[in-house]
Amino acid sequence: MSRTPAAGGNLRSALSYCVQQVHSYDYHHYLCLLHLPPAMRKAAFVFRAFNVETAKAMDVVSDPKIGLMRLLWWKDVIDKIFANKLIEHPVAQALSSVVSEQKISKHWLKRSVEARINDANRDDFAIPETVSELERYSEDTQSTILYMTLQAGGIQSTIADHAASHIGKASGLLLLLKALPHHVNKQGKIPYIPASIAEECGLLKREGDRSEVRMGDELPDAVFKVASVADAHLQKARELAKSVPTEAIPVLLPGVPAQVLLDSLRRHEFNVFDSRLSRGVHGISPLWYQVKLNWNSWRKKY
Repeated sequence: MSRTPAAGGNLRSALSYCVQQVHSYDYHHYLCLLHLPPAMRKAAFVFRAFNVETAKAMDVVSDPKIGLMRLLWWKDVIDKIFANKLIEHPVAQALSSVVSEQKISKHWLKRSVEARINDANRDDFAIPETVSELERYSEDTQSTILYMTLQAGGIQSTIADHAASHIGKASGLLLLLKALPHHVNKQGKIPYIPASIAEECGLLKREGDRSEVRMGDELPDAVFKVASVADAHLQKARELAKSVPTEAIPVLLPGVPAQVLLDSLRRHEFNVFDSRLSRGVHGISPLWYQVKLNWNSWRKKY
């Protein structure tokens, strides 16, 4: 059965909406996508816009139950898109168009939204036990975007997939660290420092079956330990660079903003509450960030 994407005018508006959402909420990746070949940009912007919608579902509501309902709605949307049903939402319409034109895995889309649903369903006093749980969450929410972008570009390479896995994990871990002040302000607790690391740093507080990471002078040490795992993933991704197909390099450019954020954390001694981290793009001026992107793109590096 042939899929019937949104009508021309509606589709153009839907795609424009996706680009605007990525520009507004995911600017560091927006600039990365401009380095993709034109034929790949449409799908990449749509995947990133889908990620924006699911990532902010819990943040734009005061009642977590409403945010969870929104995530469940997006999970249902994926099924409807692959069943050739029209959904009246610009990101859904754009995603339907991409799925109709490219061979995109439904599995990656479902995996990304299900990871956010599971995170939203966590008990208020539940924190990840190990850093591997955060790595899995990061792969599910970040690496999957890169997997789908490679698919949309017709790039079939196990090496590129491995590199994408490492870059997505690094990006996800570092973004979780950067977002810690936001979660502390909203929830009054530190949600994304694993219990094992918190215990090593003397920050873990247990009461019965409840675990909590307390604020303390040792918090930068815990942030450093998580950031070091992200650093290892970036190094592994770059070790694969010589074997990655040339056409896959632009897809992996998000390794650059991950490195920029890691460097900024290091510069500010892994104090995630340092306001300088939120300046510009990951703590550096937008111009200098673009210079770094352009330089790496020109050298075919990530």
